[in-house]
Amino acid sequence: MGNNRLKHIAAGLLLVCCFTSANAQMLSLDSCRAMALQHNKGSVISQESLLAAQEMRKAAFTQFLPSFNAAGAYMYNSKNISVLSEDALLPVGSISSDGKFAYTVDDIVTVPYGDTRVPVNSQGQPTTNPSEFVPKHVAYLPKESLTFDMEHVFAAGVGFTQPIFMGGKILSLYRMAQSAENIARIAKDNNDINIMIQVDEAYWRVVSLQKKVELAKEYNSLLQTTYNNVKIMYDEGVATKSDLLNVQVKLNESEMSLTKAENGLSLSKMYLNQICGMDFEQDYVLDGEIQTDNQNIDLDPDFKRDVALRPEAQMLDWNVKIAQSQVDIARSRFMPNVIASGNYVVSNPNLFNGFDKSFSGMLTFSVGVSVPVFHFGDRLHTLRAAKHNLRIAELTKEESLEKMQLQANMKRNSLTEAVKQNTMAANNLLHAEENMRQAQSGFEEGVISTSDLMAAQTSWVSAKSDVIDAKINMMLNELYLNQSLGKIQVKSSDNGQSK
Repeated sequence: MGNNRLKHIAAGLLLVCCFTSANAQMLSLDSCRAMALQHNKGSVISQESLLAAQEMRKAAFTQFLPSFNAAGAYMYNSKNISVLSEDALLPVGSISSDGKFAYTVDDIVTVPYGDTRVPVNSQGQPTTNPSEFVPKHVAYLPKESLTFDMEHVFAAGVGFTQPIFMGGKILSLYRMAQSAENIARIAKDNNDINIMIQVDEAYWRVVSLQKKVELAKEYNSLLQTTYNNVKIMYDEGVATKSDLLNVQVKLNESEMSLTKAENGLSLSKMYLNQICGMDFEQDYVLDGEIQTDNQNIDLDPDFKRDVALRPEAQMLDWNVKIAQSQVDIARSRFMPNVIASGNYVVSNPNLFNGFDKSFSGMLTFSVGVSVPVFHFGDRLHTLRAAKHNLRIAELTKEESLEKMQLQANMKRNSLTEAVKQNTMAANNLLHAEENMRQAQSGFEEGVISTSDLMAAQTSWVSAKSDVIDAKINMMLNELYLNQSLGKIQVKSSDNGQSK
């Protein structure tokens, strides 16, 4: 009679589950992960940080290329430029045999003196000082002819600058930008992995509570059946009032436990909805069966604590590379800088044709070298500081890797304990099921009391609840161990689906 009742109860629960599934959305673990990665603000922020790092890396690459510039200017002057303060008279002389300017007798004013003629100064007195000679012929230079119209001045130019050698500074900056981009990419993957872990925890918590709600309903039905049987026995006078009240108390407790389980399931679903970006009141059925098997878990005694694949370990590697690039940049300050430049400049007035009011220009090309000489040890101290920072980054990496390996050991031990707990819970459930079967048979035959039957049912419910908790705990501990070893990764192509 008891076995038939159990079959009817199971069939009823199956019908309830089928009806619920037909009216609620079915969600899988992968779909919950995808929704969480799509709607999580942290994931969006990390994606934006990655895009920013990519743009900075592209900007750093442009430092290898020439820069082109164009400039233009207009200037108004209230006065023009005059080379002479007044009209000028230029003496006319001759070119001597040594190629220098000189005066001949025919070029200066002379007066008779005996049989010859001698030069005179401006007072008409004879002189032998060449600076006092009075030229016979002069060239007239009016001030106006050497006055330039500078009222409106236009200038324009285009040019380029190409770094040739900067002591390795540009290459180091580009490498730093690449390292920063890789860190941003790894940080995004790490954030997505943490979101996936968070989703998995919430997802399996809901699955666990769904199983416990079903278990609570099954237990409540068993107690209801027991209560009905004891009520019949009480009415027939073969059971006491105390037996009936004890079953009633257990039935009330099971109803309260069912209410608590349903409330917990409702809150857990709301939490999962919040992570996945769904409405709090949206209902669904999780497509999750707890199918973890002890044989599928790797408990190799030769456990290797290799944490090199962890995102945190990879970020530490790139931090060391950034520190090394900073050392290279500090060292480049001791190197000479070589820059090539070219320009085409046009102006009005025309500087190449007597300040003519027209546009004209010229092309220039130059190579410049700058060599640092001395600055009171500034560059040397900066280089030493960069080397100390590199050493700090290396030591930080070593210490962090040791802590990660210790964490992996702890997760390994936790998984080992969870596997043993799962095995023990499964064995306890087998014993509890056999005890309940025997108690049910004994109760029907009248050799087992109501209290013993309810104790067996309670032990069965507790054992089955422990099995659910043990399987979920073992599954999550395996997940945590894989995370600590860097075995959980994210594909960049499909928005966080694990591989």
